[in-house]
Amino acid sequence: MLEAQNLTAGYPGRTVLEGVTLAVRPGRVLALLGPNGCGKSTLLRTMAGLLPPLGGEVLLDGRRDYSPRQAAQRVAYLPQSRMAPSITARRMVLHGRFPYLSYPRRYGREDYEAVDRALAAADALDLADRPVPELSGGQRQKVYLAMALAQETETILMDEPTAYLDIRHQLEVLALVRRLAAKGRGIALVLHDLCLALTMADDVAVLDGGRLLALDGPEEIYHSGVLARVMGVRLDRTSGPEGWRYFCGLPEEG
Repeated sequence: MLEAQNLTAGYPGRTVLEGVTLAVRPGRVLALLGPNGCGKSTLLRTMAGLLPPLGGEVLLDGRRDYSPRQAAQRVAYLPQSRMAPSITARRMVLHGRFPYLSYPRRYGREDYEAVDRALAAADALDLADRPVPELSGGQRQKVYLAMALAQETETILMDEPTAYLDIRHQLEVLALVRRLAAKGRGIALVLHDLCLALTMADDVAVLDGGRLLALDGPEEIYHSGVLARVMGVRLDRTSGPEGWRYFCGLPEEG
């Protein structure tokens, strides 16, 4: 389990978040929601070990003494955007195997098998031999997702994994997230689509003003009104064959 305990996060000379305590638990999906600039990405980067905490601590299974390589074998991070190097998609996804390789890096059969499994899971196997710069934004996002999956970690942190994807592929990615959680993976993801987040997440964290304002299940978050208030929208829902479906609108004037 990956935990933030009384975490203060940010950059030299600029604090973005203070006093955040939450956990990415095995078998559960945690959605991080809040307005632009509220610190969602900074929180993920700090929990991934890419930024040092300014205060508090990040614990992995109760410990903070993992080496970077050991941590990378336990926690994968999918950033919001990445460079597009002039290599094939398969070579890109192979980067996800780096934590398991010694120097000089020599891939084995198990690495190529892991990469093909990851590409297939991300619906990107047909892109394997194509150069990354030639891919569309949505296709690149699938490749980056496959790279995170190829890391074969217990915890996956995803910053806007549905960016650049059309609605069908957004739903497919979120269905994959649910399957990963069903297999015991802990998932934390940033989403801007509140309605999808409330539908698929087990836990919801609402961030604003440098603070964690609420951490609860989707039902409780909806009834509290905190998410609608923070985002400045009207949040409603309707019951359907598959459960609650949420929708947003502008607040009524007057």
